[in-house]
Parts: sequence; structure tokens; C-alpha cells
Amino acid sequence: MRYDLVVIGSGPSGRKGAIAAAKMNKRAAIIERRSVTMGGVCLHTGTIPSKTMREAILHLTGYRQRDVYGDQYRRKRHITMDDLRRKLEQVTQHELDIVRDQLERNGVETFVGKACFVGPNEVEVATHEGRTLLEADKILVATGTTPARPANIPFDGKTVFDSDELLKLDQIPRSLVVIGGGVIGIEYGIMFAILGVDVTVIDGRERLLEFCDREIVDTLLHHARSLGMTFRLGEEVIGIDRLQQGLVAVQLESGKRVIGETALFSVGRTGDTADLNLPAAGLEADERGRLWCNEDQQSWVEHIYGVGDVVGFPALASVSMEQGRRAVCHAFGEPFDACPQLPYGLFTIPEISMVGKNEQQLTAEHVPYEVGMARFREIVRGQINGDEMGMLKLLFHRETRQLLGVHCIGEMATEIVHIGQAVMALGGTIDYFRDNVFNYPTMSECYKVAAFDGMHKISLQSLAVIGEGDESVTNNETAALSV
Repeated sequence: MRYDLVVIGSGPSGRKGAIAAAKMNKRAAIIERRSVTMGGVCLHTGTIPSKTMREAILHLTGYRQRDVYGDQYRRKRHITMDDLRRKLEQVTQHELDIVRDQLERNGVETFVGKACFVGPNEVEVATHEGRTLLEADKILVATGTTPARPANIPFDGKTVFDSDELLKLDQIPRSLVVIGGGVIGIEYGIMFAILGVDVTVIDGRERLLEFCDREIVDTLLHHARSLGMTFRLGEEVIGIDRLQQGLVAVQLESGKRVIGETALFSVGRTGDTADLNLPAAGLEADERGRLWCNEDQQSWVEHIYGVGDVVGFPALASVSMEQGRRAVCHAFGEPFDACPQLPYGLFTIPEISMVGKNEQQLTAEHVPYEVGMARFREIVRGQINGDEMGMLKLLFHRETRQLLGVHCIGEMATEIVHIGQAVMALGGTIDYFRDNVFNYPTMSECYKVAAFDGMHKISLQSLAVIGEGDESVTNNETAALSV
């Protein structure tokens, strides 16, 4: 069977790419291993399950109402893994129906089976019923990733497990050792800490989440420690032993041992390309199973494209969707307007989100910037939401006032950041936030407060410059400089 486009993988990037091709009146087909996994890792073991579990935990523990009703308040006293999975099953089934409907409505043909290359333009789909050969002018590899599983780690899915297996646990453990302090490890670690689990995070780096603003990360870790979490940074794990008492012992290179009831291994993910027979297509994955692609998502075999997590950073569902569209537009000669500012969101508790440059990057680039800050405890809606630790940081050019970066931690941070993203995309300045009217009380008011804070700092600097040149600055001049 001949197609204009064959897509391997039905996650966000592959699905959006296939639908984009269909809307260009191209004949498109999409391949997924099993019918029940249509929607990919994002829907079944990654983004949607972890975020659904997060919301279930916040609801069942009464976490958001803790300041009103006290730390011991819980909507449900005895929370089980079945409680957490109940909402997950509902959301997953609903989204699975939507995925199938979208593909059907757009005329994308679906094949269920194991895909592998048999030539640069041929992909074979193997099922228990036989094999089907698909030929395509363009091929989109969107296979995603799987958790890294080193041979020296004794995975059993019950006491030592990866992030995929965590969702299948029989019960919530009393203690959890998280090996790997990346996004996945921190997200799950805090979730379980809120459930009352004794959580220890081990990571070989001295600083976690280095791509985030340092002040934001420090705030997150302070909150995590207040939940009783322990962090052992700069420590390498050399092995894990299962003990007879039903415990696990995590052995560190420094000679220390960390004992827990369970261990979550979350040190990286690898591209799901091992079974694709890439050499038959003239391709080769790197040591972590990932594909190299240029800015148009094109591999070194010009008609084969790679999108989503399989190509590496940033490995975000939102970015993956755009990569799918970008690749297909390039493949069929259609224009594509790239998003100038990509937001990042971490669904930790509290949430973290950012867009643009951070302070460390601007400092390294010698950009004269200033910071406007708004703390959620000073915002009425923040008080209503019970968020005492959240904050919004606006980074802007000291001379032009152009918005350079937005960094947020707290309730609804992943929503709040989009206002700043829009202003940045249009080349706006913080004057917009000063002059705009926001609904009250809302979290959007943070932008106005942060803008006034930043402008006040500029006025003080201007006053200092005037004072250096003329020590007889009058009170009227001082007042004129204030915001």
C-alpha cells in the first residue's frame, strides 16, 4: 500500500503530524503497537497519567484546603492506589476515544502492530495475523521513549520500579527512595510526600533542574523539605539490594546506604527505536536511542523526519505537537510559522512554569536587566487559593523595558505564564502590565504588581544616577521619579 506519509507512533507529535498531512489532502497512515496504547506514552504512562494522579492526590488529601482546615484535614483518610487510578482510567478512556475519533474524522488510516524499516521508503507492520508492507514518500518517526533500565538495577515492578511501573503498584508504600532528581523523579517524589510517604531523592548533580531559574528551584526544594523530603545530592548510586525484611538498600558510591520500602529508578529515558531496524533506512540512533534532526525535524535521510521525545530535549507534549506540524509542513512544502517563545511547565507541587531567558542566562550574556516580583501571599486570589509561597518573576531590559523572561512557581503557574508568553511574542514591554486592567481578584493581577515592583527599582536607579551628578535633588524630583 502506498501513502504520501507514514507515521510510526501515535503520541502527540505523530498524531498531529498525521492529521496535518490529511488536512493537506495527503494520504496518511499511522502505526501503533497495540490498539489499547493508541495515543502513545503521553496518554498511557507519561504526561496525562502523572498529571491526573497529581490532581487526584491534591483532591483526596485536601491539600489545597490545608491552611483553612489544618494539616491533618483530608477529604479521604485512607487513600489507596486504586483511588488514584480511578480518575486516571476515566481520563485515559475519554482521551483515547478522542484520539481515535480525530484520526477517523481526518481520514488517517491506522495500523496496529510492530513497525520496522525494510528500506528507506518501506515500513513493515507485523501482527499475529501476518505482515503488511507500507510504502511512503515521507516517513515520520514519532516512537517516543521508554524509561532507562540499566542491567545492574534489579527491577521487579513492586519494590524496585520505573515510572511506568509505578502506576501499577498494589499499594502506597511507607517509604520511597527516588533515584534521579529530574522532572519525573521530583514530580512523583513530591506527590508521594504529600500522601505521607517518607521520600528520599538521590541525584549525582549538586543542583537539580538546572534549566530552571535558581530562585524558583530553591523555593520548590524548600517546600519539598517542609514536607519531610530528604535530598542527597552529589551522590552516585552503584547498586540496589533487596533485603529479606521487604526493604531495599540503595548503595552509594560514597559508601552510604539508603534504606526504604521501595525505590523508583528515574534516571533518564531512551528513545524507543531498538526494534525499528533503522540501518535498513540508512539511519542510526545515538547511545540513548535518539534520532538526530535539524531545525525542520529532518534526519540525514532527507525524506525521514523525527519528532517528539525520540529526538531529545525538551521532550514536552506541547512542543512535540508543534514538531509534528513543522515536520509535515516542511515535508510537503507548506509554510510554517514557528512559535517564537516556547513555554515550559513542570507539574510539581507547586507548579513551575517559565518562558524566555532566566537570570543566569542574561547575566552570562551581559544583558542589563531588572526583576519585577509579585508574591502570591500579597495577592488576594493567592490568599483565597491558600498559596503562601508562590511568586511571579518578570525579567526585563533595564533600558528598553522589553520583557525578556517570565518565571512562575505556585498554584496555576502553568496557566499564568501564558500571558507573559503572549506579550513576549509580540515584543511587548512591562508597561503593558502597568497600564492594563486585569479582572480582580485573579492571579493575573500578579503581572501588574510585578511590573510596578520592577519599575520602582528602575526609578531608584535613576534617582541614584541623578544623585551622583547633583547632590541637591529635591523632594519634588524624587516624587517625579517614583511610579
